[in-house]
Amino acid sequence: MLPDSARELKARLSRLLSEAPPGSVTTSAVDDGELAGSGAARWSGVALGLAPVGPRSVHLAIRLVDRADAEVVLAGLGDAARAEVDVRVIGPVRALSSPAPDQLERRVRPLRPGLSVSHPDVTAGTLGGFVRRPGSSGLLVLSNNHVLANGGAAREGDPALQPGVADGGTAADRIGVLSAFTGLSTAPGNLVDAAVAALDEGIGADPGGYPGGPLAARIAAVDDIDPDELVEKVGRTTAHTRGRVTAVEVDGVGVQYDDGVHTFDDQVEVEGLTGGFSAGGDSGSLIWRSRDRAPLALLFAGSETGGSAGGGVTFGNPFATVLRTLGVEWVSS
Repeated sequence: MLPDSARELKARLSRLLSEAPPGSVTTSAVDDGELAGSGAARWSGVALGLAPVGPRSVHLAIRLVDRADAEVVLAGLGDAARAEVDVRVIGPVRALSSPAPDQLERRVRPLRPGLSVSHPDVTAGTLGGFVRRPGSSGLLVLSNNHVLANGGAAREGDPALQPGVADGGTAADRIGVLSAFTGLSTAPGNLVDAAVAALDEGIGADPGGYPGGPLAARIAAVDDIDPDELVEKVGRTTAHTRGRVTAVEVDGVGVQYDDGVHTFDDQVEVEGLTGGFSAGGDSGSLIWRSRDRAPLALLFAGSETGGSAGGGVTFGNPFATVLRTLGVEWVSS
């Protein structure tokens, strides 16, 4: 179907789900305590987006925590609409920050994308790239809120470490200080999980140090995605991986954080070409489009199941939204 038709269907189904009586859509993933928490709004366990299938042609992407929800969700669609959907059970989606040893976890100077970084009270995530404030020449390290700002519990001026704490980082490994971060609302509709840290004087950086060289200066538009668009990332845990975009404009993605499930809209979904595209500790990685090396999204969460290649699916914030929300500019080289 045409993208605008799919958006109308997405809005209609979303409205039906919001009006459904309690219990009609499985909420066990929230209620059993595994994904419950004081900072979380209730989440239905269903996310909706657009899955590109051809030039100006998409299917409605339906992502479920529990397979039992599929019958309930599809009951809200007519027979014609059911032929235009891409349904996957992806299980719980979690913020990707946890330890695993690799060369990107070592102390490295000058800094480059893909390295282990963290706030002193966080395990470890990934240095996604470098940005700057308009009119300023000072570089800022870009990663996730839950990597550099401890999920919003940190204060501006707190240290940023490389490597992260899980990889042996200490106060002696400080590279800068937290400069800004986006909050994580308990209400639905979060768009970005991002933070920046201003580098200390004397800390060198290589903004173009991605596998294959610098990325493009132009930012990829989410509405300019080909079917099975190929993408790449370099992250602290799984290093350089390749994948494909499987859905865009995904609303209602419930992500497990330490304080509960926070729900995100307008997200990009990616799966690996062979197995998973990402794993715990890859949060903060920059996802770029392979055909022109244009930055596409900031990786922040993923599941363990639901990908067609045997791994889970990964979610990223559209990169243009990240830059706009933080008020910064991309530094490609």
